[in-house]
Amino acid sequence: MTNVYDNQIGFFSDPHGDFGSVKQVLRSGEVPAHSLFLGDFDLDRPLELELAALIDAGSEVSWIPGNHDADRVEWHDFAFASALADRNISGRVIDIGGVKVAGLGGVFQADVWHPKDGNGKPKFATRADYMAANQKKAWRDGLPLRHRATIFAEDFNALAGLEADVLISHEAPSSHKYGHQEIDDLAEVMGVKMIVHGHIHQRYVATLANGIKVAGLEKAGYLMKTFEELLA
Repeated sequence: MTNVYDNQIGFFSDPHGDFGSVKQVLRSGEVPAHSLFLGDFDLDRPLELELAALIDAGSEVSWIPGNHDADRVEWHDFAFASALADRNISGRVIDIGGVKVAGLGGVFQADVWHPKDGNGKPKFATRADYMAANQKKAWRDGLPLRHRATIFAEDFNALAGLEADVLISHEAPSSHKYGHQEIDDLAEVMGVKMIVHGHIHQRYVATLANGIKVAGLEKAGYLMKTFEELLA
């Protein structure tokens, strides 16, 4: 028997083709009403098909991209052109039962903006700026494939004007040695209470200097949180 828990959100990290965590949740019979995926799907079929059993069980899916979702054309299309394309919440905030969740997908890239390279300033603040200088690199009349999952400064600027309780990101904040203070700062400006991230493939919990809680997840991992825990 499957029970859908209306006050729980499930966070699923970096499947890389292994959706065993989803199967485990389904087998448990305790399905969160809302499931958030942190990117790096490595799909061999459209996302809505891969997650059909979870959706059919009553869970509403939202997601952000990881860097590997722009490694191959098929991986890109199975996510970004899937029937769940509109559930990509990178760069925006959604309300889940009163919990405001913000998404920041993708990773920093040195030829666009990498905070730990050079002076840390963006080489191209917007996608339009990048394309104006790199027309020959266009793919499908737009950004090169690999930059379809790149963080631009305009993404930070858009989110900085919004409020959220939870930030899901692919990149890590400064709580991890490979993380970034810029994500800490963004979360603080937005009023975030908790950051949940993937990418690093390491499960841990921490608290940032600004008091924001962090949960990093392992490869193909998952985490369940109640609304009350996320808002505490």
